[in-house]
Amino acid sequence: MTLQVVSPTATVSDDAEVRRLQIVRGDDLAGLTDDPRLTAITDLAAALSGVPVGLITTIDAADQHFLARTGTDLTGTPRDISFCTHAIRGDGLMEVRDATTDPRFADNPLVTGELNIRFYAGVPLQVDGTAIGSLCVLGFEPHSLTPLQHQALTVLAQNVTTLIAARRGEREQRIAADRFRDERDDQAARFRVLADTMPQMVWSTTADGSHDYYNARWYEFTGMTPGSTDGDEWHGMFHPDDRDRAWTRWRECLASGDDYDIEYRLRDAHGQYRWVLGRALPIRDDNGAIIRWFGTCTDIHEHKLASDQREIVAHELSHRIKNIFSVIGGLIGFSTREHPQFKPVADTLRDRVMALGRAHDFVRPHSEASRPAAPQSSLHGMLAELLAAYQTPGLRRISITGDDPEIDDQSATPLALLFHELATNAAKYGALSTPDGVVGLHVAVEDAAVVFNWTEVGGPAVAVPASQGFGSRLIELSIDRQLGGSVTRDWRPEGLVVVARIPLMAMTRKRKG
Repeated sequence: MTLQVVSPTATVSDDAEVRRLQIVRGDDLAGLTDDPRLTAITDLAAALSGVPVGLITTIDAADQHFLARTGTDLTGTPRDISFCTHAIRGDGLMEVRDATTDPRFADNPLVTGELNIRFYAGVPLQVDGTAIGSLCVLGFEPHSLTPLQHQALTVLAQNVTTLIAARRGEREQRIAADRFRDERDDQAARFRVLADTMPQMVWSTTADGSHDYYNARWYEFTGMTPGSTDGDEWHGMFHPDDRDRAWTRWRECLASGDDYDIEYRLRDAHGQYRWVLGRALPIRDDNGAIIRWFGTCTDIHEHKLASDQREIVAHELSHRIKNIFSVIGGLIGFSTREHPQFKPVADTLRDRVMALGRAHDFVRPHSEASRPAAPQSSLHGMLAELLAAYQTPGLRRISITGDDPEIDDQSATPLALLFHELATNAAKYGALSTPDGVVGLHVAVEDAAVVFNWTEVGGPAVAVPASQGFGSRLIELSIDRQLGGSVTRDWRPEGLVVVARIPLMAMTRKRKG
């Protein structure tokens, strides 16, 4: 082992001095003082070196502090007389075999004074490339170390720096944890302030659906004491008729991760049940696992009552309109009995009126008992209802395929006139007038338009009519004037083909909105 010889004039750069002080003070190394792990190292270092004293030191601006010591009661010395101040200027072990013969230390109070130090060997403790102190051994007689002892001190010094690095890591983790806790507490406080100012009731649950937070609005609405509805205790707040439905839906969302959205009645502070809209969204971690649910309850009681009233009025009005269609049909039939010569025209008119009635009946407000099987916004559903009379048991005479855009009462009436007229003509003159004839109706949404393709096959040969009938003019009036669309006809020998193109926005009012 080559011994390091440090020049008496060697100096430490200002930058290194600044870095050392930052490490010694910033890493709170004083907290390691008398750490049993470090004391065990000084005990071993002194024993291996055959001398009575072992130290682990750090160098501050003016003092040398002993983190661990063996063979002395001192806790430090002034920096300007310390041997370690010289040791930290090099990279390897510094050995002073007889201090009385070394010009650097011959007049040092540690040598000439009561301590009477003669031997010193120290290894710098390197942290982030900066020597912050040393692992050293001292003797009171001239002494020298073997190469094996040199190596042992170097290895022990590395163990010291490992412990110091671990101390730094623990401190950084503690600081990070404190910062995270402070930030989390700050965020939680801001969230509570925000939640308490919201008009909605705000709540949250753990991943398994157990409620652990409600805002002030919840307790104000329910009149419950804080904490009394945590866990599953809020189950008792539901109206008895809504309880099973609400909880079934909540459990389904917990299992599937779907958003929670439902209307139910909650008991308020006065013991009355009010309609609320309950909604909740899952919060997921980076792996997609649900870690929490956040939800709201919005008081919709007045809106719900008003909506129910509007539905009752709309239902009654629609029912009366349906009756009007029936009355008109009856008046037409009554008139034909007085004027039999008008019966063919009257029958056609009555069929058209009743077609409008069926279309209106499909889209009008319904009760649970009277609602059609198909969604009332379904074009296919309305067409199937309208054209059911032209189907033959065991044979699908009219097939409806393709897209199914939404409709409402705005488009249902003119569309009913169009397809009633086409079906009636097909039954009189076209494909439906023969046993084997069929009609294909294909619907496609293309370029912000709905395209209807009515194709007849298997009927008698057809030719272009000599003049346009009232039915054709009625079709154009309905599609062109009411819906802003267009209708073209192709009188092919094998059957009529009609293509109607209607703007998509004309199919429902909400698209216009």
